Amino acid sequence: MTGTVATWLTQEAHDRLKHELDELVLQRPVIAAEINARREEGDLKENGGYHAARDEQAKMEDRIRKLQELLREAQVGVRPADDGTVEPGMVVTVAYDGDESDQETFLLGSREEGMHGTLQVYSPQSPLGAAIHGASKGESREYLLPNGKTQKVRIVEAKPYGG
Repeated sequence: MTGTVATWLTQEAHDRLKHELDELVLQRPVIAAEINARREEGDLKENGGYHAARDEQAKMEDRIRKLQELLREAQVGVRPADDGTVEPGMVVTVAYDGDESDQETFLLGSREEGMHGTLQVYSPQSPLGAAIHGASKGESREYLLPNGKTQKVRIVEAKPYGG
């Protein structure tokens, strides 16, 4: 994260991520005690348990920092304007390659959102999300696929997420 772009989250996702953060913070003393116990076993060069505990601590601290930044910058449950313009917090339906039968509907929001029933979540920073951000109903956009080809999509609908 750059710190300049707020992340859109539902209240449910915010609460879930806050709970995860609280649980990780509670685990800090447990990991520290594990590291101290492993350190007392002797030679640190050949102490696999010590190194494993240190690796676990580093991963946990990285996740804590990530969650703290995400939650600090989050827009929680703020409904975007119902003006048909694609932005985070919108449920978007797109048609691929102008084929009206090949449509997909998804929530444009943080990947931390997870699934909302059968509704997928696409990040505004993803190739598709970045391409359609700011587009209006009926507008077509293109984005680059991993194989180097471009994909054209047309905005069929964009409505605020209703939870």
